Amino acid sequence: MATLLYNNRPTLRSTRTFNSLLNDMLRDTLPAVTDPAKSFVPAADVLESEQGFELHLALPGVVKEDVKIDFQEGQLVISGERKAPVAEENAPKFRRVETGFGSFTRSFRLPDTVDVTAIDAQLTDGILRVTLPFDSKKVTKHHIEVR
Repeated sequence: MATLLYNNRPTLRSTRTFNSLLNDMLRDTLPAVTDPAKSFVPAADVLESEQGFELHLALPGVVKEDVKIDFQEGQLVISGERKAPVAEENAPKFRRVETGFGSFTRSFRLPDTVDVTAIDAQLTDGILRVTLPFDSKKVTKHHIEVR
C-alpha cells in the first residue's frame, strides 16, 4: 500500500521579488536629492557601572566645537549641529541620503544619585562619551542594624 503525503498549507509566494523589481524600476525615476534633512536624532547607548552611568552618542562628522551640553532642571541636554556637505557644481550629486545632517537635541533625565558637578564629556572617533559619576556623598541605600 502506498502512502500519499498531502500538504494542506497553501503555497506562499514571496513578495520580496516583486518589491525589489518595483524598487529597481522606480529608483531610476526618482529625482536627485538636493537638500538633506534639516535635523536628526543621534543614536544613544546608556551603560551603568559601579562608578556611575556612561552615555554614548553617535555623532560622526561632528566637531566638538559644534556640541553643547547643559544641565537644566534635572535633565542633561545635548545639542549641536552636523553641517551638510557643500554641493559643488562638478561634484557628484546625492542620489540617496541616509546620514542625518542639521541640528540635533537629545534630553536625558538624570537620577538624583548623579554628581552633576563631576560630569565629563569627550568626543573621539565620532562617539560622544559622557561620564555621569554617582555622588558618593549621597546615601541611596543603607542597612541599619538592630541592637
